[in-house]
Amino acid sequence: MKVTAFGTSNSVNSINKKLALYAAQQISNADVTLLDIHDFEMPIFSEARENETGIPSLAHDFYQAINEADAIVISFAEYNGSYTSAYKNLFDWTSRIDMKVFQNKPVIMLSTSPGPGGAQSVLAAAQGSAPYFAADVKGALSLPNFFDNFDSEASVVTDETFNQKLNEIISTL
Repeated sequence: MKVTAFGTSNSVNSINKKLALYAAQQISNADVTLLDIHDFEMPIFSEARENETGIPSLAHDFYQAINEADAIVISFAEYNGSYTSAYKNLFDWTSRIDMKVFQNKPVIMLSTSPGPGGAQSVLAAAQGSAPYFAADVKGALSLPNFFDNFDSEASVVTDETFNQKLNEIISTL
């Protein structure tokens, strides 16, 4: 199974990218491709810019990466209670190719943050809008207090409740 994973932060040390990779690696026999959305930075979306220059090739590359996957693992970073600007811009450009950005692929949605909220606000927003963008959401899960629940040396989640719920979601793939 080809699994594409990414975190929605363009931070070099993205905890959401670490969580997405961890979750994807829990899928048996997965061939995991880890995307870094920092590699997909584009001009800020506007219809005027689209009319002038067209859709950037990086948006097409991102759409193709989704197309090539059998399943998607996304971990959402939360900035001020919502999507990161880097992800929102990438998503806006990609949706101009096809509103069905996720192409009816099975998607596992995650989120984490350093604090107790675990980025649950953005995760709820992503779940709520998923049907409009053809995401077959198999489950959504938040990991609060990332640095207390993730062993960075071993790159593993240490919260057994989270791991159990993650495995239940993975079993639906």
